[in-house]
Amino acid sequence: MEKLIGRDREIAELERCFVSERSEFVVVSGRRRIGKTFLVNNALNDRITFSYIGSHKSPKARQLRRFAQVMVKAGICDVLPQLQSWYDAFDVLETMLPRMSTKKKVIFFDEMPWIDSPGREFVAALEDFWNGWASLRDDIMLVACGSATSWLVDHLIYNQGGLHNRVTSRISLQPFSLNECKQYVESKNGTWDNYLITQMYMYIGGVPFYWSLLDLSKGITENVDALFFMPGAKLQGEFDELYQVLFNNFNDYVAIMRLLATHREGLTRQQIVDGIGASGGTLSKRLMNLERCNFVMTQTPTGKKRNGTIYRACDFYTLFYLRFIEPEHQFVKHYWNSKSASQSVAIWQGLTFELIGMMHIDQIRMALGIYGINIRCSAWRSSDISETEKKTQIDLVIERADHVTHLCEFKFSQGEFVITSSYAQKLRERIEIFRSQSKTRDSLLITFVTPFGVQKGKNYSVVQSNITLDQLFWKTW
Repeated sequence: MEKLIGRDREIAELERCFVSERSEFVVVSGRRRIGKTFLVNNALNDRITFSYIGSHKSPKARQLRRFAQVMVKAGICDVLPQLQSWYDAFDVLETMLPRMSTKKKVIFFDEMPWIDSPGREFVAALEDFWNGWASLRDDIMLVACGSATSWLVDHLIYNQGGLHNRVTSRISLQPFSLNECKQYVESKNGTWDNYLITQMYMYIGGVPFYWSLLDLSKGITENVDALFFMPGAKLQGEFDELYQVLFNNFNDYVAIMRLLATHREGLTRQQIVDGIGASGGTLSKRLMNLERCNFVMTQTPTGKKRNGTIYRACDFYTLFYLRFIEPEHQFVKHYWNSKSASQSVAIWQGLTFELIGMMHIDQIRMALGIYGINIRCSAWRSSDISETEKKTQIDLVIERADHVTHLCEFKFSQGEFVITSSYAQKLRERIEIFRSQSKTRDSLLITFVTPFGVQKGKNYSVVQSNITLDQLFWKTW
């Protein structure tokens, strides 16, 4: 079995549940392709007693027949049981599992949302199974997994019926960090340096399945062409499949992502309402589901209350698809090899590097030496100043409990970043505008995050702290 990269915390939690002296109900959630099944199978390996994978849009009768067949293959039943309902299926498990010799019986339902059907019979039967039998024992470990995070949250984690408060452990699987992507590259004997890994991260984020498709003996542009632009590209059709599998009424979710992708600085809820015409509880639910799947992140601007929350698209693949793959709509050899050096790509990379930094706040805290200090991260936009002055914004503001605030500047460059005199003056003006409008009394520090640092020229004095790409690769847990 392929080596498991990272996931130390999640492996430890699964192990804790396995050796627990009570029955455990574990929910493993995360976006599609993030490695949920791989994690469970690797962490528990041959200790899984019974494993069943739901079938997408498959009728109940077919699911039950497959369930019966899997029970026979797993050695739980000698003959194929005749199952008319999910109540029958769980009854068989209740009868046969105690006969198994293993101390802990691990039951793994993969893609559980796909098992459910109109009428919610599966959920009701699962409720009876857990409440009336499994939870009363000390030798059951039930693991529920699925890409449709909203279903897991609504029907298991925040269930308002018989499964309310029954989940004993929740594992939300996050995309790989830069450090974990580097671990993956090294495990495959790849020689990509941190700069190349960061470039690829801009296109596919930290989604392990996408990284598994790379040919690490080749360069970035060759891999991007092979994934997205060549005839028969490896991820051709991935976008539609991704959203269709994750969300009901997926076009409504895509509409939100399209809007946010054209406003990389983020939008308020009201601006989203104005942009797509949706509002009310339906929009709130969709934004929440996108956030749960790590497609959207939220920031509360400095000095604003909750109703000023900014929503930003943060799924790297989606952002790349909507900016370059869908508009170009070309499947030709070497397309990205010629496109990658364009100014439009350079601008897009600069914006995407900001997002990478915001997804690696822990590494930034370590680099600043403030890992043990309470912080609050936010964005900031200036209000109207005068008719002649332009609005300004700061994408990342780190407010420390010791009354120091970092105003972060992200610059993606191929060498040391050079601060010109005009840019230095712009930074000084920005500090004064921020101080005036935020009413802060904190010490304000300009913090640069760049691949190779800031050149120590005549304008370097505006820089109080400087974080390099190598520091974003630090391991924090």
